[in-house]
Formats: sequence, structure tokens, C-alpha cells
Amino acid sequence: MKLDNFIKRPVLSTVISIIIVILGILGLVSIPVTQYPDIAPPTVRVSTSYTGANAETVLNSVIAPLEEQINGVENMMYMTSTATNTGDASIEVYFKQGTDPDMAAVNVQNRVAKAQGFLPAEVTQVGVITSKRQTSMLLGFTVYSTDDRFDQTFLQNYMKINLIPQIQRVPGVGDVMAFGADYSMRIWLKPDVMAQYKLMPSDITAALAEQNIEAAPGQFGESGDQSFQYIMKYKGRLQTTEEFEDIIIRATSDGEILRLKDVARIELGGLSYGYSNNANGHPGVTSMIFQTAGSNATQIIKDIEALLEDVSKDFPPGVEYSILLSANDFLYASIHEVLKTLIEAFILVFLVVFIFLQDFRSTLIPAIAIPVALIGTFFVLYLIGFSMNLLTLCALVLAIAIVVDDAIVVVEAVHAKLDQGYKSPLKASIDAMSEISGAIVSITLVMMAVFIPVSFITGTSGTFYRQFGLTMAVSIGLSAINALTLSPALCAIFLKPHDKSEDHKKKGLINRFHAAFNAAYDVTLNKYKKGINFFINHKVITFVTVVASMVVLVFLMQKTPTGLVPNEDTGTFFVIVDLPPATSLETTQIALAQVDSLIANNPAVSDRTEIAGYSFIAGQGSSYGTFICRLKPWDERSKGQDVNSVIGQLYMQTQGLIKDARVLLFAPPMIPGYSLTNGFRPAAEPRQRLSGRASHYGRKK
Repeated sequence: MKLDNFIKRPVLSTVISIIIVILGILGLVSIPVTQYPDIAPPTVRVSTSYTGANAETVLNSVIAPLEEQINGVENMMYMTSTATNTGDASIEVYFKQGTDPDMAAVNVQNRVAKAQGFLPAEVTQVGVITSKRQTSMLLGFTVYSTDDRFDQTFLQNYMKINLIPQIQRVPGVGDVMAFGADYSMRIWLKPDVMAQYKLMPSDITAALAEQNIEAAPGQFGESGDQSFQYIMKYKGRLQTTEEFEDIIIRATSDGEILRLKDVARIELGGLSYGYSNNANGHPGVTSMIFQTAGSNATQIIKDIEALLEDVSKDFPPGVEYSILLSANDFLYASIHEVLKTLIEAFILVFLVVFIFLQDFRSTLIPAIAIPVALIGTFFVLYLIGFSMNLLTLCALVLAIAIVVDDAIVVVEAVHAKLDQGYKSPLKASIDAMSEISGAIVSITLVMMAVFIPVSFITGTSGTFYRQFGLTMAVSIGLSAINALTLSPALCAIFLKPHDKSEDHKKKGLINRFHAAFNAAYDVTLNKYKKGINFFINHKVITFVTVVASMVVLVFLMQKTPTGLVPNEDTGTFFVIVDLPPATSLETTQIALAQVDSLIANNPAVSDRTEIAGYSFIAGQGSSYGTFICRLKPWDERSKGQDVNSVIGQLYMQTQGLIKDARVLLFAPPMIPGYSLTNGFRPAAEPRQRLSGRASHYGRKK
């Protein structure tokens, strides 16, 4: 089809552009919204517990056999392992980008099954859990009692029964971690009384195993001359405190019975007392949600927030929830700023084009070309599986200045024909396009060739910037299609033959501005010509200037800090308190209370939760404590209340506050899925140090 047909048939050109816009809108509403492209490697987590064992024992008896079998699993990059003094063991296995997370989990599970025979019996009874999840926290929320009516154990039990099962059913949720202890029947033995009866703890456990069981008694009347057949029913597992108290430990022939209540105190309480959780100064339970590899983080957060809002209507009186960490907060704020920048860039481009073309009709043609190319890009992004993220939006912002070039070239070419004396805009458009169509195609191919090679970069950075380069290339290609179809058709409709006699008659404000601008432009152009002539005539100076510029460039490149993405204010930060090894939980709580008072008095902090007995870096232990703090919305904070400033203020206030304590403050990672921290990760500690953790980091195989 000749290009003349698009000019002579403006309806056809318009329909093509409308179809591009409609397809772009469909892609825009369907494309997933994320902060950055999904570049985090698929991760599989293997976890178990060895009750009563310290970190060294867990490391040697649990971690080592599992690592030996898991090592070398298909597409594995490396793995990290952690053991705590509370008996917890976890192994994070990282796989190459693009690996199917489901197959990775299956392969790891098969390797774990091979190691079952080398694990202690206590571990195999508990079970080894293999789950696929990313390492970074997607969403964090806390459920707390505003009037202190309910304690932590009740809230944990309520969350486990009513909230966690529903959250786990949300598509894309990899794991839900709650900081608390489940309800359990706790039996406190009395050593002095047991000594009188010559009893040992094994006697108590044997009695529990015999009398607290689910059994199948069978049935009678199955055969013979019986009229009825009965199935026997057994009490089953005991549930109340009174039933446990009546368990028979010993009985004599003369009818004397020793019951469990005689040698122990039985109560319903938490399975473990290793955690303590407060939210905004009230008892609460904090839960962290992790996503699976390849899932839509934005949609997961939306679904969970909607779920929490719905189930919160049935909360007991005085129980509320608050969101502590949400990746969507920073995402929406960032996208809002990028969209605002996009609009500002469009307005600036429109004004610049209008100033230079000095005709509203001519300016309107490039202004129409910009949204056609940008909106149509979203359809192509949807087809190739990309998301709308900060990189693709930034690419569109930069593409505005590029996609407008083709339309400007068309308009200028048509104006050149009209300056030559053409009286028909249609004829001028046809002749102009016959001359510049080849140049437009060449320019487009050259510009696309600049950005397409970005998609062939390997590694993490290649995956990260592939969407940026292809977005630029697609938008440039659509601008060329628009320049060959709609722009010349609009030129034939909007532009008018030039009449210089009428230009002298116009003395309006805009025309006077154009005249003044042209005069200033001519002066600047003459100075520019003189500068160019100077450098042409002084080649040595020119050469020295170029060499000096290159030297300065290399120097500044070496001095400038490097990073994959810049660190920005996400509205959340963490506080880690590390006390000396063997510090009791009660002592840790006292220290955390001092830090909590400082955080509560900071005007930029809106919500906070305190977790005693756990650290995001070191794991579980009585000497650790963690705070998750959420700042107020960005528009409610004044100058000097950004996350870096708040972290700096609290860091200075906490130094020397607690004797022998180490307080770390950091922001969450900018790229989800790579780590829990932003900018650093803990180093491996010596195995001999029994401080609650023995870990291997970066064990690359």
C-alpha cells in the first residue's frame, strides 16, 4: 500500500490510530502493576525444629545432612542455612532466574526425603517442611487488643484459626509467618513430689502416650446370632485441664491411685514463651506474608487487604489490625510521581514544539502522536508478558522526546513545501512524504537498534533493564507507524498555505512573542556559530578539551557510588536490638521498652510493633528483639522526616542507651525477593559462639 493512500484517506489513518489506542487501553487495564521487574531468583525454604537442641547441635545433626543432600539440585545457584539455640533450622535454596519454582520445590523435596534417615528421630517426628517463597516480606500486619482485654496467646490462637487459613488460600501467597505461640496444655512437673514417689519425666510421658490417644476400639456383634451390631467409641484425645489432671500415673492393688494433678500443675497456655509481641504499646501478634516466585505482588496485597478489611468486621470487641509494611504504599506513591512527571513532560514538549513551530495547528499534530505511541505501547508490553513498573514508566517519560521527533519531521517537511509555494496542503503532504518516508524508517530502525540490544544482556542487570530497552523500542516503532499514517493525513487537513502578507498584519501578543523569540534565537545561533568556528580553527585546543573531558569523566565514574537501584523512602524501617548471649527474655523486654519509648516519641512514626525473642537477621533467641515501624504518609511528613533522617535520629539516640546492646536500624530492600535488608547482609558468625545462631551465608555450590 502506498503512503499516498493514508494521506488521501484520512479516515483510514485515523482508524489505525484509534485501534492502536484501544488495544493500548486494553493492555493498560490488564497489565500487572509492580515496583520493579520480577528479577528475584526462585527460592525454596526447608525448615524444621529440633526441640531442646542448641545451635551447634542443630547445625551438626540437622543442617549438615540436609545440605549434603540438597547440594547440587538442578538449577541451584547457592544456599544459606541458619540454626538457632531454640532448635529451629532453616535452609534457603536459591535457583537460577527463570527456573520453575514448582519443579524446584519438588526437586528439593526429593533431596530432603533422601536425608530423612540421617536426621534425629525427634526431627522426623516433627517433620521437615519444604515450601517455595521469596525471602523479602511482601506485607506485614499486626492484630492487637486496644484495651488490653486479650493477651498474646489468645490473639495468636484467634489468628491461626480465623485469619491465617484464609490468607494462605490467597493466590500467590508462599508463606505466612506469625510471631507467637499456639495454645497448648502445659504440664509443670513438681520435682520434689516426683522424687517422693520415685518418678521420672519419662513416666509422665509414658502415661500421656497411653491415655491421651486416638484409638480404634473396634466393634462387636459382627457375627453370630446377634440382632444388633455396635461400633465402640473411645474418648480420644483429652481436651480440658480437668481431664489431664485425672490421668492415672500409678495404681496399687489396694485401690490407691496417683493422678497427674498430684505431681504436676496443669494449665492451658502458650506452646512456647520465647516470644513477646506488643503493637503500639498493646498486646498483639504480628504476621509477615511472603510471596511465591513469579506471582503478582500488587494483586496479592490488594487481595489480602480486602480480606483483612472483611474479616475485621467479625473481630472480638477491642481487637483491631494495622498494616505495618506494604510494598504497594511505595509503589503507588512512586507511580503517582512518575505519572505526574509524564504529564509535565508532555506539557513541556507541547510548549517547546509550539514555540519553535509557532503555529497551533502544527503543534497539535505532534501532540496527537505522543499519546498514540505511548498508550499503544502498553498492548505490546502485555503481549510479551511485561509489567507496568517504574522502569517501563520511566522509559515512556524518556520516549516522549523521541516519539515526537518523527511527527515534527513530517510537519517541518510539509511546511517546507508550503514555503516553496504549494497552495494545496494535500499535494504538499504527498510530495513531502515521498521524500522523507525512507528517512523516517531509517531513523526508527537506528533508534530501535540502540535499545534492542539491552534485551540480550545476561544476568540480573539484563533481566532488570530488558523491559526498559524494549519499552523504548516499541514506543519508537509505534511513533514511526503514526508518522507514516496519521501525521501526514493531519497535515493535509490542518495546515494551510502560507501567506506572508497576512503575517505582517498580525500584531497580537503571541506574534510579538514569536518575533522576540526569533530575534533571540538568531543571536544565540550566531554565537554558537562563532564558537564552532573557534574550535574548528584551533584543533589543538579542541583535542585537549576532549581528552580532558574524558579524563574527568573516568575520574567521576570511579568516585561516584554505584548501585543497581537508588535507595528511596519506602515509609517503613526496621530496628534490631542484639543483647549479649544468654540474656533472658525479661531483660530483653526491659531493653526493648526503652527503645520503644524513643520510637513512640518520634513524630514521623505512625505505627510500631515490638517483637521480643526474634531478629530478622539472627533468627529466634531470647537475647534478640525487633521493631517494625511504619512512618506517616509522605504528604503528612515535614522536611527532615524522611526515613533516612528518622533512622539517623534514632541511631544517635540509641547509642549507649542500653549497656552491651547493639542497635541496628535499616530500611527494607528496594528490590523485593533479594534480601531482608537494604544494602547489607549479616556476616557468618563463628560456630563456637552460641549466641542463638550458627549460620552459613553465601555457600555457593
